[in-house]
Amino acid sequence: MQAKLTLRLDDRLIKRAKAQAKARQKSVSKMVADYFAALDPRPEGEAGLELTPLVESLVGAFGSGKADREGHRRHLEQKHS
Repeated sequence: MQAKLTLRLDDRLIKRAKAQAKARQKSVSKMVADYFAALDPRPEGEAGLELTPLVESLVGAFGSGKADREGHRRHLEQKHS
């Protein structure tokens, strides 16, 4: 369900937002929605489905580090040496 949200912003900020939206080929509403979605630390499924308790318990299990091939290779070397 979508609902309307009214924002009160400085005229210059609105002009800048509209220019950015045009450059990105998005609406200002879509940019604001994307921003608020990025603030939500809980990822949701593709269709906006709620996460199951099991999946919810796994969120953040890998910490804040990024997984990459080099890190995986080091892990395997340590594990098998």
